[in-house]
Amino acid sequence: MRMLTGVGILAGLACVGGPAVAGTTTLTFGVQLTIQAQCVINSTATLNFGTAGVLGGAGGATNTDGTTTVAVQCTDTTPFDIGLNAGTGTGASTTTRKMTKNAGTATVNYTLTQDAGRATNWGNQPGTDTMTLAGDGASHSYTIYGRIPPQTTPAPGNYADTVTVTVYY
Repeated sequence: MRMLTGVGILAGLACVGGPAVAGTTTLTFGVQLTIQAQCVINSTATLNFGTAGVLGGAGGATNTDGTTTVAVQCTDTTPFDIGLNAGTGTGASTTTRKMTKNAGTATVNYTLTQDAGRATNWGNQPGTDTMTLAGDGASHSYTIYGRIPPQTTPAPGNYADTVTVTVYY
């Protein structure tokens, strides 16, 4: 066996770290992002009034109520309004919407409101009949309260409407 002279353990470790450096230099760079005011509608759900017979029930004074939700997310401090249009029913308005019978012209009147007492209409004119809020950066669900008031009951069948949600910001 051959012995190397003058080579010790420390000499071997010096090679592990790589070559010696003559100096260093540094420079910084910036990181930035511009957040613009924005809102998104994360989800909507069907408002299903279920199955009914005579609209108004026995005596003609009973409402048929239902609810659904819309989830909206806006950047923090961004003011916004949620509006609901009149729907697609012929002759509908934001105060009296109309579900239309499939393959027919018969309609069922209904309303959409912002409160459980069903007193505040939910329309589509910002600052007038929309829900006015301010964003906090998180998604929130807002309840839409629907009501079919007592009315002359049309022929049996499936009745439907499509309402568009608009977020103004």
